[in-house]
Amino acid sequence: MGVTKKIAVLAGDGIGPEVMAQGVKVLKAIEDKYGHTFHLKEAMIGGCAIDKTSNPLPEATLEVALDADAVLLGAIGSPKYADPTLKVRPEQGLLGLRKALGLYANIRPVKAYDKLVGLSPIKNERIQGADFVIFRELTGGIYFGENSRNEDNTMAFDTMTYHDYEIQRIAHAAFKTAMNRRKELCLVDKANVLESSRFWRETVDKVAKDYPEVQLSYLYVDNAAMQLILNPTGFDVMLTANLFGDILSDEASVIGGSLGLLPSASIGDKRCLFEPVHGSFPEGAGKDIANPTAMILSVAMMFDHLELHQEAKDIYDAIDTCMDKSIMTPDLNPEVSYSCSQFGDIVQAIISGDEIKIKSVQAGSYSII
Repeated sequence: MGVTKKIAVLAGDGIGPEVMAQGVKVLKAIEDKYGHTFHLKEAMIGGCAIDKTSNPLPEATLEVALDADAVLLGAIGSPKYADPTLKVRPEQGLLGLRKALGLYANIRPVKAYDKLVGLSPIKNERIQGADFVIFRELTGGIYFGENSRNEDNTMAFDTMTYHDYEIQRIAHAAFKTAMNRRKELCLVDKANVLESSRFWRETVDKVAKDYPEVQLSYLYVDNAAMQLILNPTGFDVMLTANLFGDILSDEASVIGGSLGLLPSASIGDKRCLFEPVHGSFPEGAGKDIANPTAMILSVAMMFDHLELHQEAKDIYDAIDTCMDKSIMTPDLNPEVSYSCSQFGDIVQAIISGDEIKIKSVQAGSYSII
């Protein structure tokens, strides 16, 4: 029996609308295959919302997001608002949305596809088989702590503050994920220097008692940054604070070889948001050259979160099929020429069970029967 879900569709800026269109194709393929009903409601966020309303997160958009079972986001960012001193910027829309939805855990899976290991600047033998997940705390820490400067502007400070409940809730989420993977969790901190990190260790140790099957380990953040390059296959689930997670997740993005491959989820107790890691790539907007893989995989993460696991698996399998057959966009292989929309069509067809005949990988030529 099919399910009914309300999904907010926030395409955003730059290539956001193009990759979102491919995500919607996949949604519709799953909808038709399993008899589900997805009520999609579009709304503005980011630079496009500033252009039309002077607000990066209009009240109407927030209402749509709060009413949805899940939110899909394309990309945010516009060159006309790149100046960080501007009082109103597109990124404020995303930060405001995360806060309003209570999204405290950012989840980024990182996977090295066999066909694409050559794209990474790291040696193939180091990244072959890498498959791990980073859990980054999203609403606390130094980004949200007290900050100021002194009166004569000769000193500034930022404070990293965490409450035990903030650590507990994301730790539980990370341990639950580890239970469904290799049962290994690594806490990344700076406990040799920071009191807040020592507090993280104490709190996570207590949570770990609820998950005796999971092997808990620790790494200082500087060592973790090095190990991500030297031995990325050694990680299964990584748990860390907001600042450290921001840095490490971007570092980890080079393992797969392209930002166009990395989806993400931002999860709260009641609401959830899914988006590709890549930016808005404004210079590629409107050219049908963007890589929609991360957006499509973000849809798969959404289905997993909604406990529609077979639907998610269908999407993961379709992407694996494309990688195996060298069906890629030019950012992954400049010798092939599958466009953003063509890639979406093919993934949609694979999920639907249609037969696909590849005439020429290099020419991006195919037929769907």
